Amino acid sequence: MTKHMPDIACQPHHGPQGKLNWVGMSGIELPILIQQGLDKDEIVKLSSQAQAYVDLNDPESKGIHMSRLYLHLDQMASNEPLTSNRVKAILEAFIDSHQGLSTQAFVEFKFDYYERRNSLLSDNSGWKHYPATIRGEMRKGQFSCELSIEVPYSSTCPCSAALSRQLIQEAFEKQFANQEMDYQTVLEWLGTPEGICATPHSQRSYAQVKVKVSESNNLAISRIINQIENALQTPVQAVVKREDEQEFARLNASNLMFCEDASRRLQEAFDNNAEYLDFWIRVNHLESLHPHDAVAIVTKGLENGYIDDPNLMDPM
Repeated sequence: MTKHMPDIACQPHHGPQGKLNWVGMSGIELPILIQQGLDKDEIVKLSSQAQAYVDLNDPESKGIHMSRLYLHLDQMASNEPLTSNRVKAILEAFIDSHQGLSTQAFVEFKFDYYERRNSLLSDNSGWKHYPATIRGEMRKGQFSCELSIEVPYSSTCPCSAALSRQLIQEAFEKQFANQEMDYQTVLEWLGTPEGICATPHSQRSYAQVKVKVSESNNLAISRIINQIENALQTPVQAVVKREDEQEFARLNASNLMFCEDASRRLQEAFDNNAEYLDFWIRVNHLESLHPHDAVAIVTKGLENGYIDDPNLMDPM
């Protein structure tokens, strides 16, 4: 015999009445499935922190059915890979399970995405970590899905490089002024500490990219990472031998970048990719010269798209 238990949420609401924008849960610990790499058959299970919300349109209702949100997440996010189509199905299930109460829904998954990346020259590879977020929203019957990713890279200051070159020229002039010199003498001098008497400053930097994605069965996280790293050309390395470190130094010298340069490179890369409905990019150069960071922000510039007011822009 089933025991009858009271359901307070279904009883009349006698307190202050009003509609609520969002009601739900945050900090939900949830394993999710994510497609790794460009191979659709390569699926990994990752730990995530999820949020789930619906609006509350009935001012006379005590509240929503939070357990229904959790059960939908448990059944739908853990058994199939998360794609924009899957996120849309989750949001529709949230709303369908709250008929008469809710018409809008929101879901978010924060997780650490890992990929094995090859070293620059040596026959080695190692794991790299990319913080990521998938957000989905259903408002007024309109679905939107956003993928956020953070990618580390190295940036070398163009101004510092120019000042260093000047000092090297001055050292060369001081060493060889009014002297007869031969090729071998100059070559050997360039290999001494005096020959490279100044070096430009570099810093670990981060590109934080948000893209609005269309409805699809493939989020293509790896493709976005590749687009970012290919545009910037100086990805940080997991495993390095001397040949890798030398190649890394060459790449930095060949890709001198202010934060403005880095953001424009990424702007061009994402402007030229029609599969992203909108984008927001923030580059952060964690200065080694200063105790503060250099930052540049750029959006696709769509009307009613991502906001470009720096006062409203927070890191991901």
